[in-house]
Amino acid sequence: MSPPVIGVLALQGDVLEHTRALQQCGARTAPVRRASELAEVDALVLPGGESSTIDKLLRRFDVMHPLRERIAAGLPVYGSCAGMILLADRILDGIEGQQTVGGLDVTVRRNAFGRQVDSFEEALHAPALGAGSSDAPMRAVFIRAPWVETAGPSVQVLATVSTGPATGRIVAVRQGALMATAFHPEISGDVRVHRAFLDLVHAHR
Repeated sequence: MSPPVIGVLALQGDVLEHTRALQQCGARTAPVRRASELAEVDALVLPGGESSTIDKLLRRFDVMHPLRERIAAGLPVYGSCAGMILLADRILDGIEGQQTVGGLDVTVRRNAFGRQVDSFEEALHAPALGAGSSDAPMRAVFIRAPWVETAGPSVQVLATVSTGPATGRIVAVRQGALMATAFHPEISGDVRVHRAFLDLVHAHR
C-alpha cells in the first residue's frame, strides 16, 4: 500500500506551516483548493486562519458540500484553531451566517481566549499527543483561539488548560477519524500533534 497523501486546505491560513510540519514527519502532502483535489487525498488538515473567511471560500469554491460528504464517509481530518471551529457541529460567537463543515460533536466558542493582543503560550500535558508525565510538555501557541464549550459523549478530550482563568477549558479533542486543537502546533516547532494525526490516518486506512 502506498503512503497516504495528506491534503492541506490551501484557501487561507497557515498552509505552508502545516505542510512543513507534515513533511518533517515524513508525510506526502498536497494543497487542496478544489473538490477535484480533495478527491485525491487520503486525509486533510484544516489550518489556522480566519474561520469565517475559510467558510466563505469553501462555499465560493464549491468545496463545502464535497468535504462534508467525505467526512461523513470517514475521511481523517485535523483542524487547528480555525480548523477546530470549522469541524465543530455547533459554534458560539460566530459572525452572522457563519457555517461549519461539522463532524465533531462539540460546541466551540469562537475567539474564546480574547483578541490578538491576548495571545499566549502554555506548556500542555497531553499523553494522547505524546506529552505525558514522562515526556516534555507540549508548547501550545494560542492566537485568538477558540475553546470547546461542551463535548458529546463520543468525544475524547486530549488536553485542557491547566493555568490561569481558563483552567479546565478543553483545547484538544478527537472523535473517530477527526481531531482538533485550539492551539497552533504548526508554528511551535513541536510536531507531536502532526505525528498523532498521522497515526490516526494510518489507523483508519
